[in-house]
Amino acid sequence: MDDLNKLSAFDAVNGIRKKRFTSQQLMADCITRIEKREPSVRAWAHFDPEHAMAEAKKADKKQDNGERLGPLHGIPVGIKDVIDAKGMPGEHGSPIFANRVPEKDSEAVIQLKKAGAIIMGKTVTTEMANLTPSKTRNPNDLKRSPGGSSSGSAASVADFHVPLALGTQTGGSIIRPASFNGVHGLKPTVGQISRNGMLLQSHTLDTIGVYARNLVDLAIINNCLIDQTTDAMSEEILEEGSKVFKNWAKTAETPKFAFLETPAWPEADIGAKNAIETAITSLSSACQRERLPDPFSKIIDYHAAVFAAENSHYYGPFLDNHSELLSEKLRDRLIVSKTTLASEYIAAQNARDKIYHLLEALLDDYDAVLCLAATGAAPIGFETTGSAIFNGLWTYLGVPCLSLPLLTTEKMPLGLQLVGKRGDERKLFETANWIENHLKAS
Repeated sequence: MDDLNKLSAFDAVNGIRKKRFTSQQLMADCITRIEKREPSVRAWAHFDPEHAMAEAKKADKKQDNGERLGPLHGIPVGIKDVIDAKGMPGEHGSPIFANRVPEKDSEAVIQLKKAGAIIMGKTVTTEMANLTPSKTRNPNDLKRSPGGSSSGSAASVADFHVPLALGTQTGGSIIRPASFNGVHGLKPTVGQISRNGMLLQSHTLDTIGVYARNLVDLAIINNCLIDQTTDAMSEEILEEGSKVFKNWAKTAETPKFAFLETPAWPEADIGAKNAIETAITSLSSACQRERLPDPFSKIIDYHAAVFAAENSHYYGPFLDNHSELLSEKLRDRLIVSKTTLASEYIAAQNARDKIYHLLEALLDDYDAVLCLAATGAAPIGFETTGSAIFNGLWTYLGVPCLSLPLLTTEKMPLGLQLVGKRGDERKLFETANWIENHLKAS
């Protein structure tokens, strides 16, 4: 078989299990793709093809010995370089951490290895998962940004280097790159995936999430990461084939979506607005326009206050002790963040659950909120990674979000964002599956 790197994780793991091909053959095609495209896309901070092939050989030997196989057996996964993987450089995109090599795996990597995944390498992050652009390019148009801060993870999945990758989000660092690169991205409920072993910059906002090229793969890897005891549901996924979760295909009624412009709407460009308006028209009566009352209108400022205060706490020592090793953009941000008042931070923290309960009440009547994933197409040039204004408000509320590559503008991908209740990822996947089938058929 040719181009095994283009298979979904679901098809790849089943192909390996049924001995249509080996993990080594899959890995070889992924390595070939990376070696061909990496000079242009620049998605990897660390990539060791010999180590990857050695791990694939171990996976094949495990299968030959008749050992129990995990739901991601033999599948290569990219890890954002703010998440530790034992023995691999973990430099966080900053010279402050030059030559740092973690001695143990993060909890997320432990879970992936438990599921049988092979850690392909470390994907490029912006400087300490913050705002300064990285070296990565958008594989859909090399003149455009891949977004940030999970730039390498989104680009590596979009460009068929790996079928799956981990990212992180504090503002919009999973959803925005998913939108710009045209892949599926999930920012789960905050705390669903353990953050032990990742660089922390905001303890109430930081969230580990995942990238894939379809919903099924996204569901499989997400389940592997949140399941601390068994892989039963993931085994069910593999056994059920294309249905994945049985009720995805058996939704009794048409889901109901609440379209929210959100306070970010004035920042969207006309192409993005037109794209989502077309989708809303196609959804017809399944989608209704809604508005949330105050204090929802202040939510962008609340997110900014929380991020500034907590980021100043965690990154303040870098400003104090290694200012010369920080980029000008991050240094300036940290200087401004130090001026955040305690009263602003406390007000933002106190408002969080009040606003969430407003959203929760709305979602008692709807299956998901629908909104833009980004202000428009990936920006041309590399001065910025794009605006996270359509994402930070949901990160602030700690709710799960999906970016679906269903819209286009400027002949580039644009994500349709779905938002659900905290802890209700499964329902979010169900409604996402319905909306994908509906919009692709229309």
